[in-house]
Amino acid sequence: MVKITQDIDACIGCGACAAICPKDWEFKGDKAELIGSKKEGKLLVKEVSDAGCSTEAANACPVQCIKINK
Repeated sequence: MVKITQDIDACIGCGACAAICPKDWEFKGDKAELIGSKKEGKLLVKEVSDAGCSTEAANACPVQCIKINK
C-alpha cells in the first residue's frame, strides 16, 4: 500500500493538485483536500494501492505539503 499525506496547515490553496489530479483532490473552502482521506492531527491521510496522478500533484505542489510514502 501507498500512503498519501497532506499537511493541511501548509496548503496555500494554489490548486495545482486539483488541476492535475481531480479524481483525488478537490477544493474545500480555500484549500485543497485529499478526497476520501482521514484526518490525523494536522494531516489528511489516505492509503491506496497506487498513488497514480497524486504523484504528479505532489511534485507540482509549490509548498510540498503532499507526500507519497511507499
